[in-house]
Amino acid sequence: MKKVFIALCTLTMIAVSCDTKKADPKTDSEVKELKDAVNVANEQFKTVTLTKEFEDTTGNKISFQNILNKHKGSSIVIDVWASWCPDCIKGFPELKNLQEKYPTTAFVFLSLDKTKDKWQETIKKYNLQGDHYYLNEKMKDEFGTSIELDWIPRYIVVDSQGNIALKKAIVANDSLLIQTLDKLQP
Repeated sequence: MKKVFIALCTLTMIAVSCDTKKADPKTDSEVKELKDAVNVANEQFKTVTLTKEFEDTTGNKISFQNILNKHKGSSIVIDVWASWCPDCIKGFPELKNLQEKYPTTAFVFLSLDKTKDKWQETIKKYNLQGDHYYLNEKMKDEFGTSIELDWIPRYIVVDSQGNIALKKAIVANDSLLIQTLDKLQP
């Protein structure tokens, strides 16, 4: 709590002392990342999120809570994506770089594809390694709303205790995403 208070005080001082509209883009970006990091420290998923049922590649239903439980004790990178999303497809090479750099981290892919066939085709086409789950919903449906989904891809990092360590990154090479994973390494 003390760290959060100090970070909020620092952010307030920065906001008061400088006009971010005139700040250079790098500084502006770093301030935004710091704000985002402070806002999600040890946040938990909502009940509606945890009870949402996905389908695995063999057709079995599994709750989001059980997906997280499957990887308890490890850091998790969750990639919310869809095959129709060009930014999602463009992000796969960087995501594969993350998988190489963080081999002890679990990678969970949550697809919001329109059809199961397109979902499974894309997994094979891009040789996506990790756990794959399908949800027959749109971005603004119940699950998307519960995680405040406003863009895909969306990368979420979960720590080994199941807390949200990073709530939002939209590129796999996001510096805050990488910093978060570095901190969570055993």
